[in-house]
Formats: sequence, structure tokens, C-alpha cells
Amino acid sequence: MAYDGVIDDILAAIRLEKPRRLPVFACSEEFDVRWHGKYTYEEVCQDGEKMAEVWIAAIEEFDYDWAWLQVDDCFEFEPLGVETQGRENILRATKTYLPATRETLDNLPMPDPAADGRMPEKLKAIRLVRERFGDTVLVEGSLAAPYSSVGLLFGLQETMMLTATDPGLLADACDFFVELQSRHAKAQLDAGAHAIWVGDCNAFSKMLSVDQYRRFAFPSCRRLVERIHEHGGLVHLHNSEISVKYLLAEAELGADIINCGPDADLAAVRQSLTGKNCFSGNLDPIEVLMRGTPDQVADEARRIVQIGYADGGYLFNTGEMNPRDVPAENMKALVESVRRTSEAMG
Repeated sequence: MAYDGVIDDILAAIRLEKPRRLPVFACSEEFDVRWHGKYTYEEVCQDGEKMAEVWIAAIEEFDYDWAWLQVDDCFEFEPLGVETQGRENILRATKTYLPATRETLDNLPMPDPAADGRMPEKLKAIRLVRERFGDTVLVEGSLAAPYSSVGLLFGLQETMMLTATDPGLLADACDFFVELQSRHAKAQLDAGAHAIWVGDCNAFSKMLSVDQYRRFAFPSCRRLVERIHEHGGLVHLHNSEISVKYLLAEAELGADIINCGPDADLAAVRQSLTGKNCFSGNLDPIEVLMRGTPDQVADEARRIVQIGYADGGYLFNTGEMNPRDVPAENMKALVESVRRTSEAMG
């Protein structure tokens, strides 16, 4: 169950030491809502008390060492006028984007996370979860990195076009989101989050070259990381990245933890990031966790732990969000295998 010392173990990993006990994370929110069985996802994402109820129950049932209050990608963008859509158990997603123009950017409001949109409900959930667990689990809020935020405002195609047609507008839009997301980070940290999950999947290696990443996505993300640190929070970066070359670039951002995508070669990541940056990952949530047997899940979790936990600076996690149809016995097999393997490795 949740344990005293988990934050110390996470901080040890961030210092690139080997934690006394290996914390176990899983990007499990869709699965958790389905397992809990009382509400649709659309009901949960609008109600802080329901969010907290589900997350608390899942942590107590499956023994996660964190509360990952990512929920969906739309909280920051709905108050800006971006249309979103979700229904029943399909997560909300951005649907209709704003025109990629200077006029749009100049007229954007600066929402108050404590009052506007659904963010107050997310803050309520963070407070309730932190009140329940204190420092015995890592409470982690979330937001989008600036470059990915522009993609969620203007649409990914238009944002990628701006790299060629109007890089100045793209840079200014990223600057806007450094400020907006810094405010959202502070609100979540003030509500009780220990850390912020910063998603930048629009800057994934299949979208941008390394040179483009360094020019268009890296500078604003680094400023946001600095702002989150100034607010007293940890940063858990997720680009779903699988390329070692890109992960090494991400290691220069100053993020406390980098999560690797499921197709990354973890042995190569281990070799490249040892002594450079704490990383987490990367069990495949579809082919292994959803489609595998409990024994196959346990075997793969064991393999990953034997690679990652062999040296300092590692935390266990899945490589991406776990589908809602993951069998509960597979989730239990994952956690139990990580516990057994890491305890045996000392």
C-alpha cells in the first residue's frame, strides 16, 4: 500500500541514486475509471469529488505509488475558446481549433485556473487526494508543454506549418503558453500536487527533426520547467519519446523525470541517460498490458525492472496511457512483479 518514504525514494532517483524501494507508476486513468465502475469517464472529468473517489479507490486497490491526475488534455484550452468533445467513456479531445493568426493570439484571454472552465474541479480532486494520502503517494497534476499547447490551440497541422510560414507567431504563441501553463502549474501545486506531468507529444521525433525540436519546442519548454521549479514542483516530462537522440536532447531541459515511450529500447536508454537524467518507463500498455496474459505482463515487467533498476535514476512506469479494457488481473500482475523483482535486486 501507499508508504512513508515514497517521496524520498523519488527524490533519490532524481538525484540519480538507486531508490531504497522502486516506486511503481502506471498511466492508468482510463482503466481506473472503468474498473471503479460507478461513473462514465465524461462524468468523472467534470467532477472533482468523483475524480478523487476513483483515484483513491484505484490506488488502494492496485497499490500505485502515485496519483496521476492527468484526466484529459482539454482543461487549459476550453476557456480559450477551443471546442472539445467527449462522450460516455471516450476521453475529451480538442475538436475545433482557433485560426492560426496574430489577431487570435493578441485576443486570447488569460484564464484563472481557480475559476475558469473545469480546472477548479481538477484542483478540488488534487486537494482531496493529497488530504487522503499526504506524502505516501506522489500526487501529480498535468498540463501541456508550450509547443504542444499551440498545437491544441491552432491544430497540429497549422502549428507545424508555422515553423516554415511564420516562426515568429509560433514563438510568441509558445511564450503565451509559458505564462498560461505556469499559472496552471502553480494552481495545481498550491492545491497539493508534488509534481506536474508535462506532455509534449506534438514534439515527438516522428513530428519534428532534432534541429526543429531544439529550435521550436525546446526553448519554451525549458522556460516552463524553470517556472515550475520556481513554484516548488517536480517536472515529469512525457513526449512518448523512443529515440535516444531525442531523449538526450530532452535531458538538457532540466526536467526531473523523463518518461520513455513504449517502443524505446530501454537498455539503450539506460546506457545513454545513466548519470544524466532520471527516467521512467516503459511497459507497452496495449500489446503487453491489455493483450497479454498475467504471466506475460509479469515477465515483461521483470525484464524492464532488471534493466532500469540496475543503476540509479530510474522509476517504473508504463510507456503510455493504459487502455480502459486492461484486465484487472494484468494490472495486479504488473505491480506485484515490479515489487518482487525490485526487492530481490535490493
